[in-house]
Amino acid sequence: MIFNTLNQMKARNLGPGKYADGQGLWLIKRSRQAGKWVLRVVVEGRRREMGLGPWPDVPIADARDRALDFRKRVREGADPIAERAAARQRAKRLTVTEAVDRCFAARQAQLKGEGKAGRWLSPLQTYVIPAIGTMAVEDVDQHVIKQVLGPIWHETPDSARKAMNRINLTLKHAAALGLTVDLQATMKARALLGKQRHEAQHIPSMVYQEAPSFYELLCGKPHMSCLALRFVMLTAARTGEIRFALHDDIQDDVLVIPAARTKTGSEHRIPLTAEALRVVAAAQGGAKQTLLFPSPTGRPMSDATLARFMEREGLEARPHGFRATFRTWAEERTDAEYEVKETVLGHKVGGNVERAYQRSDLLEKRRALLQRWADYLVGRQAVGMHAAE
Repeated sequence: MIFNTLNQMKARNLGPGKYADGQGLWLIKRSRQAGKWVLRVVVEGRRREMGLGPWPDVPIADARDRALDFRKRVREGADPIAERAAARQRAKRLTVTEAVDRCFAARQAQLKGEGKAGRWLSPLQTYVIPAIGTMAVEDVDQHVIKQVLGPIWHETPDSARKAMNRINLTLKHAAALGLTVDLQATMKARALLGKQRHEAQHIPSMVYQEAPSFYELLCGKPHMSCLALRFVMLTAARTGEIRFALHDDIQDDVLVIPAARTKTGSEHRIPLTAEALRVVAAAQGGAKQTLLFPSPTGRPMSDATLARFMEREGLEARPHGFRATFRTWAEERTDAEYEVKETVLGHKVGGNVERAYQRSDLLEKRRALLQRWADYLVGRQAVGMHAAE
């Protein structure tokens, strides 16, 4: 076997081609001025090639030293090619931002509206990514999470809890990618942070005895926000379901909220009383519009618009609180069944097995109850106080 057949001058004068130096070391030239060194070795019975650097930047002597070192490691049972690939992977590790993006993309189909509203990403984009977005996801441990979420753990507990849950999902996704992450990091961080002191605050609601007076006030103000508030009160629906409701969602006298726009992820049908249909007609005003209650720009009205109106009226109650107002009225002033009252609110009632056999959404019973509620709001509650069975 011939060794060291090349020298610097010979290498410089060679044209394009492949030239052996011996013991598996080759000079591959693309042109007279440029080329690369390649070592051919047998690893676990397979002939492999690995680059040793560009020529002439790596001179012959250095290429031979590198080749000697790698051949020795192969004889010792190592796989220098795999080791080099692993080293490159470590040098190009997945960042927290990249891991979050990949986790979000994988979960997007499960999210309401495919997550386009940004609510899934919001806690991470607000609190996590600005702090540790460039950090390798494999370096995230309980101490890192505690440092990031500690300042908001008690001040904004709901956001902190959501951020913690999203971090946990991101770490699980990273583990599925084959990365070495601590899947117990969030559990350990919770132990370090302790129990949240903040108590959940319920959205202020209006006592049902005051609801008719407020409804009468709204009837005297033909603003779109007031019409939307009247509709929210009449349907006991979530404000988001009404703000994004379309005229095409109304089928005969039923408003159909698609599953993508409900909190439960299931379609919700809302029977509309004559009073509710009058509110819809007043909001339309003869104009062609897609949304039931659009803002002046034609886009969906913001929740803050409805809340600000109530603030200006000096009220502590908020629009979403009218669901509690209705529910309290129904509990104290009617004999409606529990399932009917809960289904009006769009809540799931019973376990999975029970719902599998109970296919009805109690539409007609809910229609009767909402009619009683509408009568109460507009002051026609004199004839009996009990909902029809």
